[in-house]
Formats: sequence, C-alpha cells, structure tokens
Amino acid sequence: MLKRFTLNTNSRDQMIDVTQEVKNFIKEQGIQDGAVVVYCPHTTAGITINENADPDVKRDMIRRFDEVYPWEHSLDRHAEGNTAAHMKSSTVGSSQHVIVAEGRLLLGTWQGIYFCEFDGPRTRNFYVKTL
Repeated sequence: MLKRFTLNTNSRDQMIDVTQEVKNFIKEQGIQDGAVVVYCPHTTAGITINENADPDVKRDMIRRFDEVYPWEHSLDRHAEGNTAAHMKSSTVGSSQHVIVAEGRLLLGTWQGIYFCEFDGPRTRNFYVKTL
C-alpha cells in the first residue's frame, strides 16, 4: 500500500516530526511484520531519522547545516538561489526505511522520523510505502 501525505512548512529550514503519521498508517493497514519506506519527492527537502526527545537537536542540526551550507555563496550559479537547500537535502537523503515488527515501527527509544524542509515555507508531500 502507498499513501501520500501533505504538510505545510512555515519557515525556510524546518524539521517536522512525522513519526505518528507513519505509525497511524501502519495501524490502518494492519501491518504486523515487514518494512516501510518514507520518501520525499522534492529536491530541496528530505527525510531523516534522529532524536525526537530534545528539541535542541533539531535547532542544532539546522544551525550546523547553515554553517556547512550557507544560504548565500558568491560562487553559486543556480538561478533560483537555493543551492544550499539542494546541498542540505542531498546530505539528508530523500528516504528512510524502517522495519515493522509486531505491528510497531522498530525505532530506537529516542528516534523519530522527520520531514526536513530546506527551502520553505511550502506545501509539501511525502509518501509511505509498505513492504
């Protein structure tokens, strides 16, 4: 089964926890064992798994991405001016696989699944596919 989710981001750089949406989808589908793929079809956004207990982790990650990939760079030539967003999304990646065991996502104690916006605010989609 494949499901498309839509979300609205409200800042240029943002990490949105989508773990509960993925959990709800697994429950709706009655998946007990297998895996899911969480996929982002955008070139300036991505999907990652990281800590979801301390909000400072998200803030620190965004700040560090900005340090490594500054929004303005004198040598960038991309006409849209969002080269940094493309670099960040390539670093994060466009998808994540998560094992499903006994009807639950096999995530670590502090892990969550995040949609990572790097060129917002925008209306975005991501997909979840059961395997």
